[in-house]
Amino acid sequence: MEQIWIIVVAGLEANNNPKWIAASSDPEKDADPKTPVLRISQLDALELDSALEQLVWTQFSQCFQNCRPGLLTPVEPELKALLQLLLWRFTLYRSSATVGQSLLSLRYHNNLSLSPRYRPLSRRQKLSLGLLTVGPRWLQERSHSLLMCLGLSPGGPLSQRDCGLLQRGLRSSLTLVSTVAQIASLINFLVFLRRGQHPVLAERIAGARAVFSKSNIVRDITYQYMNRELLWHGFAEFLIFLLPLINTRRLKAVVSSIVFGERADRERVEEGKGVWKECGLCREWPTMPHTVGCHHVFCYYCIRSHSIADTCLTCPKCGAEAGQPMPVKLEVEMIRT
Repeated sequence: MEQIWIIVVAGLEANNNPKWIAASSDPEKDADPKTPVLRISQLDALELDSALEQLVWTQFSQCFQNCRPGLLTPVEPELKALLQLLLWRFTLYRSSATVGQSLLSLRYHNNLSLSPRYRPLSRRQKLSLGLLTVGPRWLQERSHSLLMCLGLSPGGPLSQRDCGLLQRGLRSSLTLVSTVAQIASLINFLVFLRRGQHPVLAERIAGARAVFSKSNIVRDITYQYMNRELLWHGFAEFLIFLLPLINTRRLKAVVSSIVFGERADRERVEEGKGVWKECGLCREWPTMPHTVGCHHVFCYYCIRSHSIADTCLTCPKCGAEAGQPMPVKLEVEMIRT
């Protein structure tokens, strides 16, 4: 999550920072449409844009987490489309580059222009990209509701037979359109792998092509970033190696005895009177009560399953090392009244 936030902030600063705009105030001179862009860079830009959209939607939905469950469900497709249009307005529409492209020093070039120099996207191309990106997603999420709205009820102006035929025709038409769109996207992606241009169908239709925003750009990684990544990866590997060796239950019991001391001993004495009434694992009345060497009691199936799963099992109550489960012998004293 921290890395995603860094990506978002860096991308927004790249699009909105006046210093950055001043540094590249003339994109027509800085951009290089002749140098081919790596396929992986174009796919990385799409992944970064998708991560940004998901992050924005997650943060937006968390604002309503204390409201009634399912409050946003009826209008969820429309809200997602609105957030995507807002991102499009402040990124692609403003600078002919998405957040992911700005991070990778890319921008869109007007591929319909015959000029050998860089030409930014026209307003019509930007609108086409926005609609072709947001529209199909909204239509896919709303297809079921649209069928219900367009389907005529039996009491409508048409007969039940005509209504059924109309519904089947609409469903078949939408299925056909969806299939054709998926096949076209697949063919476009295969062409992209072959030629290295237009990874998504919307770019090919709108005539937009990703180019380098600066000539002779070098995709490098700074020393500070590499140092931080190596440090965190080494720390994570150390924790992965160390944590299985630590007996957390034993450690918890030792810390409790040191911190609480007499209080824990007093509670243990008070619990000793009725400890046989509660299983130390499931907190229920013990079924076939067994003990593992301490004064706590467990269900046979609870302690047996835990001992099979963990060979170094300790008592979750006191942290004592668990021995072989032994049945509890209770002495019952009959008092005659």
